[in-house]
Amino acid sequence: MQAQASDLVEKIRQQFDSAPYPRISVDESPKDKPNLLYIHNLVTAYYLKNQKVIDTKGKVILDAGCGSGYKSLVLAQANPGAKIIGVDISQESVKLAQQRLEYHGFDNAEFYVLGIDDLPQTDWEFDYINCDELLYLFNDTGKALQAMKAVLKPEGIIRSNLHSSIQRFNYFRAQKMFTMMGLMDGNPEDLEMGIVVEIMNALQDKVNIKALTWNSKYEGEDGKEAILMNYLFQGDKGYTITDMFNGFRAANLEFISMVNWREWDLTNLFKEPDNLPAFIAMSLPESSIEEKLQLFELMHPVHRLLDFWCGNPNQGQSFVPVEEWNDSNWENAKVHLHPQLKTPKFREELIACIKEIRPFIISQYLSLIEDSVSIDSSMAFCLIPLLEQPQSMTSLAERWKQIRPLNPVTLEATDQSQAFYMLQQLFLRLESLGYVMLEG
Repeated sequence: MQAQASDLVEKIRQQFDSAPYPRISVDESPKDKPNLLYIHNLVTAYYLKNQKVIDTKGKVILDAGCGSGYKSLVLAQANPGAKIIGVDISQESVKLAQQRLEYHGFDNAEFYVLGIDDLPQTDWEFDYINCDELLYLFNDTGKALQAMKAVLKPEGIIRSNLHSSIQRFNYFRAQKMFTMMGLMDGNPEDLEMGIVVEIMNALQDKVNIKALTWNSKYEGEDGKEAILMNYLFQGDKGYTITDMFNGFRAANLEFISMVNWREWDLTNLFKEPDNLPAFIAMSLPESSIEEKLQLFELMHPVHRLLDFWCGNPNQGQSFVPVEEWNDSNWENAKVHLHPQLKTPKFREELIACIKEIRPFIISQYLSLIEDSVSIDSSMAFCLIPLLEQPQSMTSLAERWKQIRPLNPVTLEATDQSQAFYMLQQLFLRLESLGYVMLEG
């Protein structure tokens, strides 16, 4: 068994030495990809865990399985002042990652040829570990998570993911089919990729495996990476939500959140989320987060990745969820705009919308849900001071009273309670969507 595992690791190493992943040119920058930066920003995960805002300056971040370094670049861009360390078993990938970060001017980054299993032998400690598109290659996910936990600071956070065995079932069928044909006996290269294209094109369109997996993106030079990562991916395996939580239990780690948590809301699968079937409405409040996620996965397996954040147990700071705050919590609250929104374009459009009295479509700058999210111009001005620094609810209420001194209907003077109520409704909505963060 040990020899088989070593052979597989060598095949994976060879695959990524010959074709470092992802195949993104060194000069491509993630600066204009706010959604990508958002999920790689330590601030996002730390707030979900602790309902506190953290400064990324001086933090140490590990990109475990860094590949060609594009995600390392994203991590550096998303976390100003943080040190990035990348490790990978592919020497060619590590070389490319180093070149990429140097090209973009990030000199506080180091890269090493090192496997996840070797991490406990180092003296490193990390505030955040990003292990993207790698964990599903391990035979024992709990052991891999344990290796990362060994270099995680007590309050640190791990982000990783697993391939969904349900959503990706048809690709696993295809991999088994091409394994039977001998295309994965060694390191798949141009010959094997060409055979895949030839076979899939020769099949009738109605043939199940072709109908469910194949499209034109796999053809031509640009399709080679997609073929390798789907049809000829050495070591690829699928997992369920239960497998994911079993991995946490084996490593003694605590689940924090799915990375795309808004897209795992079970109630949104029903026609009327506020009027659920009686049985669901009664049982859901008693269900654990694991059970809710498992039900979602069984009902609607649309996510290729089971993408999650986890950390050491009992290390999160206790807090009262914002939706349960009382008047005292609100009076002492501080409001932060998510750092990914503090861009010149955001500022320019926000001010223009206020001046021209038109809605400000905040989802243009961070599309965290499928629907468009807009803010009325009469409320959007509350975001302007947040561009400079966090603001207390009290100061924002005073600002509201200055700008809206009279109730537009009754013409009576706006009092503090009215101002607070309007701001509460605005920030409750924006906090639930991830645009602002509220500290009590």
